[in-house]
Amino acid sequence: MPPIASVDDKDAIVKEMAPLVKRIAYHFMTRLPASVDVDDLIQAGLMGLLDASDNFDSTQGAQFETYAVQRIRGSMLDELRQADWLPRNVRKNLRKIEAAVAKLEQRYGRPPNETELAGEMQVPLADYQHMLSDARGSQLLHYEDFQESDDNDFFDFFLADNQSNPLAIIEDKGFRQMLVNAISNLPEREKLVMGLYYEKELNLKEIGEVLGVSESRICQLHSQAVARLRSRMKEWTHNP
Repeated sequence: MPPIASVDDKDAIVKEMAPLVKRIAYHFMTRLPASVDVDDLIQAGLMGLLDASDNFDSTQGAQFETYAVQRIRGSMLDELRQADWLPRNVRKNLRKIEAAVAKLEQRYGRPPNETELAGEMQVPLADYQHMLSDARGSQLLHYEDFQESDDNDFFDFFLADNQSNPLAIIEDKGFRQMLVNAISNLPEREKLVMGLYYEKELNLKEIGEVLGVSESRICQLHSQAVARLRSRMKEWTHNP
């Protein structure tokens, strides 16, 4: 991106950096519930961009683009904090998928396919795939993973137990190695999806074009990959 001539020219800033705002927004989307509207994220990002132009101080030695990206992401995160995350029933379905993954991996000694998982859960394949689509926005770790049951509030639990430290678990070398091993054992297509998204920073639509499938199908593959990884990492998330 060529340098912006002046941060005072807001029209020029928006014109030149709007594609970047849009790209950041779409890259966020696979981590978010389907209820989140990408246009809301883009709007929040543009507000962050304009805020960056108002507050940028060139004497600090930073590039405007670098500073603006931080403000764009920050504005999007502020917008997301006001939105609901995955509904409880979607989280429960994701946990059922994780349990089915663990059970079938132990039974077969390999990653189960979608048909096998749907059969284990006693639901039609289309319903199983719909669960995966609903689970868009599922993460490797949720705060709720550190609670003892659905009835215990994480924050009460965490504040009452100073020994529980989710950040320390994530930073643990053993955790990272287990995660690397879990990723390496993903089915090839899901491993490719994760690599294109997290390493190459392609969005879902772009990954779909690479693999020749729909954006919604990529969403399902991503959710299934996350469910497999979460299933493998259970011993860490349940033993903070």
